[in-house]
Amino acid sequence: MRETLVLNASFEPLSTVTLNRAVVLVLQDKAVVEQAHPELRMRGAAVDIPAPRVIRLCRYVRVPFRRRAPWSRRGVLVRDRHRCAYCGRRATTVDHVVPRSHGGQDTWLNTVASCAEDNHRKADRTPEQAGMPLLREPFEPTPADAMLLALGADDLAGLPDWLALDDAA
Repeated sequence: MRETLVLNASFEPLSTVTLNRAVVLVLQDKAVVEQAHPELRMRGAAVDIPAPRVIRLCRYVRVPFRRRAPWSRRGVLVRDRHRCAYCGRRATTVDHVVPRSHGGQDTWLNTVASCAEDNHRKADRTPEQAGMPLLREPFEPTPADAMLLALGADDLAGLPDWLALDDAA
């Protein structure tokens, strides 16, 4: 199912919602379409609107300040774009740079996406001990970047330039 980016009235990214939820918000005049999918339309008995890719709320929603994006396995895979940090192939697992048995934690800076083969080969060692250098260093995405990364590469390519991710991602 396609995801739609929701912007606050001040144009800051708030969350992502399903395409159906985005259409409901637009039809209830709670949001306006900032950008639509070029070829997709939502049709009903009395409605025919472009499928929203980015919507903006009409009223400002106060959101508690979030300093950090919450860590998750899915978030690490999305941050690394499902590419293995050791060989560059498709990643399906998450590897701890410093293994948990050596005191490593589930944090953005200690986890990378990895293919199952490299994860098994590295085993319970650090990349230096295993002779497997990282192709890129792990980083902690901002909450807004984590949300935009969750949209996926296909949706990111069509977003306006002012919503682009930092170069670190």
